[in-house]
This record gives sequence, C-alpha cells and structure tokens, in this order.
Amino acid sequence: MSHYTDLRDYIDALDALGDVRTIKRPVSADLEAAAVTRRSYEIRGPAPLFTNIAEDRIGMRMFGAPAGVSSRPDMRLARLALSVGLPPDTGAAALVDHLVRMRDAEPVPPQTVPRESAPCKENVLRGRKATLKHFAVPRIHETDGGRYLNTWGVIICRTPDGEWVNWSISRIMMLDGKRMTGLVIPPQHLGLVWQAWAERGEPMPYALVQGGAPAIPFVGGIPLPRGMNEAGYIGALHGKPVDVVRCETSDLEVPAHAEVVIEGHMSVGRDSPEGPFGEYAGYASTNSSMQPVYTVEAITYRDNPIWPIVPEGRPPDEYHTVTGTGRAANVLYGLRRAGLPVTTVWMPFPAAMHWTVVTVPDDWRSRLPGVNSGEFVRRIGKVIHDSGGPSAMMPVTFVLDDDIDPSDEADLLWALATRLHPEDRRFVWDGVVLPFMACYSEDERKAMRGPSIVHDGLLPAWGEGRLHHSSFAQAYPADIRRRVLEHGDG
Repeated sequence: MSHYTDLRDYIDALDALGDVRTIKRPVSADLEAAAVTRRSYEIRGPAPLFTNIAEDRIGMRMFGAPAGVSSRPDMRLARLALSVGLPPDTGAAALVDHLVRMRDAEPVPPQTVPRESAPCKENVLRGRKATLKHFAVPRIHETDGGRYLNTWGVIICRTPDGEWVNWSISRIMMLDGKRMTGLVIPPQHLGLVWQAWAERGEPMPYALVQGGAPAIPFVGGIPLPRGMNEAGYIGALHGKPVDVVRCETSDLEVPAHAEVVIEGHMSVGRDSPEGPFGEYAGYASTNSSMQPVYTVEAITYRDNPIWPIVPEGRPPDEYHTVTGTGRAANVLYGLRRAGLPVTTVWMPFPAAMHWTVVTVPDDWRSRLPGVNSGEFVRRIGKVIHDSGGPSAMMPVTFVLDDDIDPSDEADLLWALATRLHPEDRRFVWDGVVLPFMACYSEDERKAMRGPSIVHDGLLPAWGEGRLHHSSFAQAYPADIRRRVLEHGDG
C-alpha cells in the first residue's frame, strides 16, 4: 500500500490516473473556482487544480474536489482509496472493511520533527503581518454569509487537561483579516473540546491546517470515538508516525507537510453570527447562528501553497463520500461488535447521507437460530439507535440480503423497489436530528429530535417463497455466460 505524506504527492498520483484537470487560465476565488469544482462533482469530472487564481499575490493555488468521486468509471472510489493507502480500484465493501479493521489497530503516535525540516514553516507571518488578506480566500456559494476559507481543512485543538487532541473538520467563515467564525456544536468533537475551555473561562488554542497527507482531512471528516486521537489513527493507517511540528503561538503540534497553518485562540463566548452556507443535503441554508470567534495570531505556509476547497451541496461531494463512508464503517463496527452477522454497510452517495443500507449474508438464519427477519432487523436498529452520536443521525436504514451491491445505484434501486413492503415490516425509533437534515420538519430540526426508521427488506428463506433472479449472472449456466463473454457479446 502507498501512503502520501503531502497533498502534492497525492495530486501527482491522481494525475497519473488521469483524474486531475489542471486549469491554467485566470480563475477568480470569488465563486468561480467553487463553481468549476461543483460542476466537476455533478458531471463526475477530474479534480480541478487551479494554478492561476486571479486575486492571488503569492503564487497560491487551489485544488477542488480532493476526495470526490473519481472521473475513472473503473475506479469510482480512487480518491478515497488512495487517501487511506488502498489501491485505486478498491470497492466500497473493501474500503469500509479497511476502516473497520483500523478501529482496533494500535495507534501510532505522531513524531515531532525539527522546525527547519517542516515544509509548512517555509513562510512565517506573525503579529500584524498574520492576516487572512494575504491569501485569496474563496467564496463558495452565492448565498453564503461570507467567504468560507475552511471547507476541507482540519482544526486541531486539545482539551484543557491535555488528554485528548482532536483533529476534525468544521466549516469556518472569514470575518476580516484577523478574525474568523464557524460552526462549533456539541456533540461534535470540536464543540466538546471548546465547551471544556469555555467552562473554564479561557480562550481555546487552535490550529487550522490546510493540506498535508490526504489521510488527514479524510480521518478528520469521519466519526471516531470520543477521546480517540486522530493523529494516532492516521499513523496506524500509514504504518508510521505522522510528522508534526510545534506551532508558533502555542504548544499544539501540526502536520509538518501542511500547505497552510493558521494559529490563534477561540473566544469563550458565541460572539459572531455565522452562516448561512450550502449544506450537504443539497440545499442552500437560510439560517445563521451565533458562534465563537477565532482570532488569527500567526500563519505559516509552504511556498506556492495549495488550498483545497469543497463546495458542499447536492451529492456527491466530500461530505457524502468521506463522512458517509466513515459513518458506514462506524455502523458496521458496532453491528459486528454486537455479534450480528452483517456483510457490509453503505451510505449511497445520491441519498445525501439520509439513507443507510445494511446487507447480511445468506446464512444469517443458521447463525441466529430461531430468529426471524423482523427480530433480526429490530436488533440491527437497536444497535444503531443505542450507539448515539453519528450512528443515530440516520433517518432511514434498509436491511437487505447481500445478493445486491449497495454501492451499485441501479442494483440498490431495484432491490428497494421490489423487496420493501409498502406499509409493513419497519421499526421506528426517536433519535438525534441535525439542523441541516432536510427530510425533517422545522420543529424537529430545532429540537434536534426526530424519528428514524429501519426497513426489513430481507428475502424469504429458500423453500419459503424466495424467488430466483432472472439476471445474466444468475439465470444462465456458467458455460453459457463464459461463451457470451469470450465472444465479446456482453
């Protein structure tokens, strides 16, 4: 397996696959770069690399859709797979299995490297020179509340007792050259760490990292257990420590190969309106909320830095590909820990993380003697509901046999249309709802509570009404299929 230590090597690897489009013409950071990137998602095009930003003064570049769906039809998950060290043609089930296995791997803590060997220290701005106006900060959507400089960067913070160092992604909006604001919401981990500092009445030190190894934002965008250090998980993925270097203004440590690092402290109170912003459900939000303020005290960056951007919206983009895949792995991990026979879990990208599919093996009845499909599905739903956190924020879950591939959209749609009863065979729980989950009512979103449903789409047992497939793979003998394929007739 290959692991990339910085964003530049990763872009080169994608380029070798034909999955990068270098755009050399002048492109504005004000909506245009985001529009090109959003279009690339929707036509499944190569990831755009912008080398001529119209407002740039320092040789800055932008890279869009860093972990979107690949333009290669034969390896749709290449950007995800390469981010975590897997071959580019890795399929959905293997990708999720890999993330599940790594949950129990021994963490590999980061290693501190000397300042002079850290590329992120090539340029250092402090005091009045440390201003966001040094960069061409992108505007992402026309209806956004401001310029969103963070859509794929990782915020590094630590609890006051030093026990938990959290690396996570949360959107951040520029207020002016020295101030930013962004979503800080418990139970999200950034919100929990900030809350611990706020309860002490002390500003929270932070570092905002753009770029670096592709595994860094990938892991920052997936749900890991509270208290788990993402740096150790990334080290386990890589099989070696992540190189880190100490910040300029605090004792936080940041990835040494980051493109840009912004440092400072976050206010104790919720002092600034933030938003609106285009959301992962595919709709432009009209809401703003009061959020803490990040002050900018130092900035370090590489020569000719590359700034990644994710214009979040209608799927598929990184929220669906990365967070959805990570959430699927989280659910699969929980179900297997509960001793339930499960083949895989997948969150279909077009469903904008509102659907989850659990598939189970054909022999589940022999592995759970005396259990019918309704009881099996109820147990699956209970594990998901009782897990809390991200696994509970799933409006609709379908449980299906593993004769279908849940990442194949045509296969999945056929199964849902033909195996779900129009009214019966479903279980309902009351669970956590996020404000941007579009299927809920306004009252449910405000209360952050609403129903989640689990559908039993399991086929009957053989000999009890189960029907055979009438597809190429199942309806014809092996020798006939082989002959058709050998002659190039299919």
